Amino acid sequence: MKLPSKSKIDFLAKKFGITGQVTDHTDFGSGHINRTYLVTVETGSNDIERYILQAINSHVFKNIYDIMENIAHVTEHLKKKISETEKVLTFLKTEEGNLYFVDEEGLFWRMYAFIDDAICLQLPETDTDFYECAVAFGKFQRHLSDFPADILHETIPDFHNTQKRYETFLAAVEKDDLNRASSVQDEINFVTAREEFYPLLEKEYRAGNLPHRVSHNDTKCNNVLLDKTTRKSLCVIDLDTIMPGFSVTDFGDAIRFGASTAAEDERDLFKVHFDMEKFKVYTKGFLDGCGGLLTDREILLLPEGAKMMTVECGMRFLTDYLEGDIYFRTDREGQNLDRCRTQFRLVEEMEEHWQEMKDFVSTYVAK
Repeated sequence: MKLPSKSKIDFLAKKFGITGQVTDHTDFGSGHINRTYLVTVETGSNDIERYILQAINSHVFKNIYDIMENIAHVTEHLKKKISETEKVLTFLKTEEGNLYFVDEEGLFWRMYAFIDDAICLQLPETDTDFYECAVAFGKFQRHLSDFPADILHETIPDFHNTQKRYETFLAAVEKDDLNRASSVQDEINFVTAREEFYPLLEKEYRAGNLPHRVSHNDTKCNNVLLDKTTRKSLCVIDLDTIMPGFSVTDFGDAIRFGASTAAEDERDLFKVHFDMEKFKVYTKGFLDGCGGLLTDREILLLPEGAKMMTVECGMRFLTDYLEGDIYFRTDREGQNLDRCRTQFRLVEEMEEHWQEMKDFVSTYVAK
């Protein structure tokens, strides 16, 4: 989608009750799914206010009403729980009282207040930054611990059900519409070699060992805002995938992204390594943020969560590559394949560090 025209932005701003003069709008952020714009508004008193305007990807998110209802429930609950040093996203309503607007082309739009004096890191710049991102997602779990997770809509069924993702992957390999499978046989073999691992978390849930909680489901560091001055955790953002889920998968998705020594789409795999020290830093921050919420079994399954989310994400990138790059936004040919390969490299190194990971988390379990 190209940058919307000034008249389009003016129109949408008015739909969300903004009465000031729009003076600027630019592309913003680096998300793979939605299109995001930063809108600057000059008010009557010459003050400047800024907002985030998003075109929600209705190809990925089939029921946007459910998504926005989940977000409304959770943000209202969080506002009652956060401390004075924390923030919560504040969404604007249309004159009809909705949190989204559908334009004449059928595009879904939403708008929320921009949080000033905050930074958003694509990757943590220091271990302290990574720790604070972990604290943010740990607090997210703790603040929502008394929220009834199962009243939330499952907006993407089986989103982190790795066994289901594996079945979808196998179907894409079998179908092979673009004749790409023969060129990625090593990657396909990597996935199939670990098939016994994929049902593990669902089995733990069915056995009563892993509780459903409110999970964010996309816990990369770039979904946390840090205070620009103190670098303390300020706000969790990108709430589209809030659903009932597992604490260990929220933990794991953060590890697979933040404990890597390279970018998610790095082509040179010699630069891609799993950083064990960052795993330890994040574990401490996440558990500090949780404040004693997690059960011993949840803590012991944190390494499984890290490996599960990393192999699942690599599997999803590979599936999308086989299907023609229709889910994750790409900026160049083969980008999803590069993303897949970085994830599989991380899985290999996690397996090399497996006992060390297990021993470390066990130090947090009550004796």
